[in-house]
Amino acid sequence: MEKALPLAADVIRRAVATRGLKLLYGTDAVAGAHGHNAEDFVCRVKDAEKPPMHVIVAATSMNAEALGLGAKIGSIAPGMEADIIALDGDPLADITAVRRVSFVMKGGKVYRDDGKGGK
Repeated sequence: MEKALPLAADVIRRAVATRGLKLLYGTDAVAGAHGHNAEDFVCRVKDAEKPPMHVIVAATSMNAEALGLGAKIGSIAPGMEADIIALDGDPLADITAVRRVSFVMKGGKVYRDDGKGGK
């Protein structure tokens, strides 16, 4: 993965520059990448110079739309399935915040809550 991500930066830069191309996010391109998705987010922003919000949208609502599931997943809205993470930090200001997940909810069930319910 350490060798593959920097190589991908050039490909991502060229893809971003291609007018009308929707650049989605996938997790199966690099063997051993499971659980290290944050590093790909960081690479896409820092090395491929993609805006943080574009990376986040590519991994959420844009992927859902590409799968034909945009009316069910990929956004936070009434009636949508609730898969949510919260980060310790603002990924728009510092993309490395994606390395610091503090809350995870899948299908409406909380799996991690470092704030223990928050206040």
